[in-house]
Amino acid sequence: MTSPHDETFDELRELDTEARNPRSAAIDVAPVRTILEIIHAEDRTVPDAVGRALDDVARAVELTTRSLAAGGRIVYAGAGTSGRLGVLDAAECPPTFGTDPDRVVALVAGGRGAVFRSCEGAEDDADAGAAAVDAAGVGPDDTLVGIAASRRTPWVLAALQRARSRGAATVLLRCNAGPAPDVDVVVTVETGPEVITGSTRMKAGTAQKMVLNMISTATMIRLGKVYGNLMVDLRPNSRKLVERGKRFVMALAGLDYDRATDVYEAAGRDVRVAVLMARLGLDAPAARERLEAAGGQLARALGER
Repeated sequence: MTSPHDETFDELRELDTEARNPRSAAIDVAPVRTILEIIHAEDRTVPDAVGRALDDVARAVELTTRSLAAGGRIVYAGAGTSGRLGVLDAAECPPTFGTDPDRVVALVAGGRGAVFRSCEGAEDDADAGAAAVDAAGVGPDDTLVGIAASRRTPWVLAALQRARSRGAATVLLRCNAGPAPDVDVVVTVETGPEVITGSTRMKAGTAQKMVLNMISTATMIRLGKVYGNLMVDLRPNSRKLVERGKRFVMALAGLDYDRATDVYEAAGRDVRVAVLMARLGLDAPAARERLEAAGGQLARALGER
């Protein structure tokens, strides 16, 4: 009879991310500069691996866009490095795109504490993965993005299964090909053997970060959070962001610094409202009303689409 430990051994043996990398076989005796060159050479393979998965990433973006447009959420779910990368992407959406913190959220195996301190055993608790989805109230308007470099993480697969049973759209982001679970979209970025065998915080982690950046950014672009290539729905919660907002108003409304500052402050530090005020000659309430009627999309409020 095969024990669970034997099954895990066999599963890991089939994963490219667990294979030994011949290009780094002597890294332990290499000079520092050579170590860095080896790591750098491996990292350079990641963007091409991501590029080969773009069709599936685009399918994932269609789901996440649909969810946010319907008032739902993007819910990332992962263990270890994968979970922390989900937390990072979720945390960056409010300051970058002005989203409410509860619109892009992250679930991590082991809970909040696992973000700051390793809790590796938590990834094996499938029941906890399902329970986390229940506790988060994942439902039909949401898209759950499971992140698992190995493609086999029990906590993540259980979270995906429970989310699907609750009516949510589901995406699996993984770095190994192989049998796929019953989800709507599988994004497979085959990053291959790591520089240090099995250390998927490296190439696999880099690939996951790139794809999560793409998913959230492309989703926000589709929702009108970006005008041209400017993030016009930013939250000015620091001096840097306040000044960035002024620069955007200057660029989009053709104002000098002092005038842009006046309009920006009168607009409640909302770049979109300030631009509408300057370009259409509106006061702040009228500009805000026009923006709301356009679903928050500056281009639409300006009559450009």
